[in-house]
Amino acid sequence: MSTGTDVSLSSYDEDQGSKLIRKAREAPFVPIGMAGFAAIVAYGLYKMKSRGNTKMSVHLIHMRVAAQGFVVGAMTLGMGYSMYKEFWAKPKP
Repeated sequence: MSTGTDVSLSSYDEDQGSKLIRKAREAPFVPIGMAGFAAIVAYGLYKMKSRGNTKMSVHLIHMRVAAQGFVVGAMTLGMGYSMYKEFWAKPKP
């Protein structure tokens, strides 16, 4: 019995590495945002030892705000770049 639907499974055959590379080509600022987020969190955890008399919760909040700000900035730049490619850098017919 055939259901009449032919589903292509080519998108499911991708492994994680090739999927990440494909997504990075489509939206190059996403991996930049992810790397920046990881770098800011790693730096914040490293500096946690020498935070002085700052409370732990305040240090973690500052680290979170910095990491989120970097990601939002990368997303904003990515959207601006996409809009530039779509509307201004597009060759006129």
